[in-house]
Amino acid sequence: MNVIETPASSRTTDGLGRLYDSVLDTIGNTPSIRINNLAPDGVTMYVKAEAFNPGASVKDRLAVSIIEEAERDGSLKPGQTVIEATSGNTGIGLAMVCAAKGYPLVVTMAESFSVERRQLMRMLGAKVILTPRELGGTGMYMKARELADAHGWFWAGQFETPANAKIHANTTAREILADFSGHRLDAVVTGYGTGGTVTGLGRVLREARPDLKIVLSEPANAQLVGSGVPQERTEAGGPASGHPAFEPHPIQGWTPNFIPLVLQEAIDEGFYDDLIPVAGPDGMKWARDLAAKEGILTGVSGGSTFAVAMEIAKTAEPGSVILAMLPDTGERYLSTPLFEHLPTKMSDEEMEIADSTPGYRTA
Repeated sequence: MNVIETPASSRTTDGLGRLYDSVLDTIGNTPSIRINNLAPDGVTMYVKAEAFNPGASVKDRLAVSIIEEAERDGSLKPGQTVIEATSGNTGIGLAMVCAAKGYPLVVTMAESFSVERRQLMRMLGAKVILTPRELGGTGMYMKARELADAHGWFWAGQFETPANAKIHANTTAREILADFSGHRLDAVVTGYGTGGTVTGLGRVLREARPDLKIVLSEPANAQLVGSGVPQERTEAGGPASGHPAFEPHPIQGWTPNFIPLVLQEAIDEGFYDDLIPVAGPDGMKWARDLAAKEGILTGVSGGSTFAVAMEIAKTAEPGSVILAMLPDTGERYLSTPLFEHLPTKMSDEEMEIADSTPGYRTA
């Protein structure tokens, strides 16, 4: 295990040298952080930690892009209610953006997603409409469309909007190019929820660094892209039905039960070089290892992306450099199986430490 030694008095900070007019101005410019203890010998690994966004996920980028693009083209009117179907992170990002800009927000979300996600959206002022878990992503999507049409609300449309991939081309891809300017980078690994990240990265990185491999991943038991079966769509590009290859999976935020239109561009244009499935338990294992052995707290989606990056690293040539996208923070998953191995009361080992001294009562 590598130990990073830093002289105790060496750390100082100088501020960012600017003041921010809004929380929304702090979105983006998330760090690429080196993996020091888990990376195999001879391979350098980094993670792009999207939890450093103010709403703690990559979807902050999408949320601000949707709203500001709609403000620019006039499709979103002052004070108009915004509605979206979400597994959580996009809804949290939209709730933050709408709170800052003064728009009411209604989200629809399948009841299978974590409780803390719906509570965070409500804390940020959103109304959360739960849809039956058995209807999956298409259920919450169809309910949102129904509400938008009935009430004349602004449809955010994360799965179809051009604002999605655009923001990743304009920010995420540019950040990666800047961070690795003058440095080797052999592969970038990402999963997909809407497909915005891989599509935006593909548009820019394919041209700027043509030798760079882009690797896409999806759940092993829900290989929608890997099945090769086309998605049935409505005229607007949304899902006409659930995809036949879908099965419920534990990687929240990844792979709804349809192939989003935003992702379809990456499929059609060949914006990724490999498609590697990952099992949910492997994603949880690596999320736990990143926390315990690197001090990096990420969710199941981040752990799953890192699991694929580790798989690639096993056979990578010496000197290879791999970057894994970490979409959010592990705190989004406190009520999920990711944390079920942790006791809420003191463990036997903790009790032994507590009892090693006689003073002060312990709980």
